[in-house]
Amino acid sequence: MTAVRAAARQAAGAPSVAPLLHGLPPVIDRHTRVVVLGSFPGEASLAAAQYYAHPRNQFWPLLSALLADDLAALPYAARLRRLARHRVGLWDVIAACRRSGSLDSAIRDAQYNDLAGLRRRAPDLRLVLHNGAQSARMLPHTLALGVPALRLPSTSPANAGWSFERKLQAWRDAFALAGVD
Repeated sequence: MTAVRAAARQAAGAPSVAPLLHGLPPVIDRHTRVVVLGSFPGEASLAAAQYYAHPRNQFWPLLSALLADDLAALPYAARLRRLARHRVGLWDVIAACRRSGSLDSAIRDAQYNDLAGLRRRAPDLRLVLHNGAQSARMLPHTLALGVPALRLPSTSPANAGWSFERKLQAWRDAFALAGVD
């Protein structure tokens, strides 16, 4: 449906239906010890086909500080290789959904990833970290994996209530739990 037709439908009182969006593949291997689960990629991440691609998202600077490795300065493919060396994986709890914009609160018709299969993908898994509240709604499922699972403050630019330093400390404490430094 074109933008003009969608606008005409909305003006006529018909509900607008967002297209079904599909997330990114997991960045996990058999050596992964820590998996960071987001909710669903934002518009910038989907457009770039990269996790945490929004320039104001604090994920890459935070992981850079946490791991003492300047991931933020690297091209995306090199970031992922470096994360794998640190035994850190990335994925989202939602595989597909409808959403206008990038806010988690706008997610509709969510289809979830197979979180129960995380142990098969990552037999060395020691910790699951939920990046924000929307992801943390799946805590009962990740706790069922038999490893610690924690909710961490979101690295999203929408989470302005936490300073970078406070987020970094929370993430540092979580990584220490898994023996990843």
